[in-house]
Amino acid sequence: MHVLLIEDDPVLRRSMLRALDQSGWAVSSAPTALTGIEATLRTAPDVVLLDLGLPDLSGADVLRMLRAATAVPVLVVTAQSDEQTVIQLLDLGADDYLVKPFTSAHLQARIRAVLRRTLPGRESAVLCVGELTVDPAARIARLRTTELDLAPREFDLLEYLCERAGEVVTKRELLKEVWRQPYGGADKTVDVHLSWLRRKLGETASAPVYLHTVRGVGVRLAAPA
Repeated sequence: MHVLLIEDDPVLRRSMLRALDQSGWAVSSAPTALTGIEATLRTAPDVVLLDLGLPDLSGADVLRMLRAATAVPVLVVTAQSDEQTVIQLLDLGADDYLVKPFTSAHLQARIRAVLRRTLPGRESAVLCVGELTVDPAARIARLRTTELDLAPREFDLLEYLCERAGEVVTKRELLKEVWRQPYGGADKTVDVHLSWLRRKLGETASAPVYLHTVRGVGVRLAAPA
């Protein structure tokens, strides 16, 4: 899989390229919007990571140009997290967005998620955590050999947590990434869905097996010890 990074900050660009390369991705980069557009059309990457703060063109303009010429998946990397900006980016054709700062593991999980949605024939790996398996392409989750009866949002929540297995994920992140909503005191929505998901996994908050609450921080999905 070829990842093209359009990022003008040389320090961040080198860091992201090194992390992706060490994890086995084929990577290349461009420091400006125009060189990034040219590289996209010339090399046909599998996914583009697009920084919004470029020196020559706005990220919105780059998105418009890319969408006029290609269907390449675009993951926007931005320091802006306000709802209006996010809605604008998605309406312009971004496939997903990631707010700085972020870990390398988080970045790669989001790349894999974008590829599964946009290139299902080429990136359809089943997620496995202990005896829990999630097949994003078929939208089927199983615990051992039993298929879980999950509502669509419950499946999305479980898939996202599996992608971030071993990491503590905040309610703010879940509301933003799974529900596509800004954080505004709606953490009860997340709590309710986590409770439903625990019940279907055969566990409780007081006796966790896969879903572990980290008090005051968030939740972590991990294989049983």
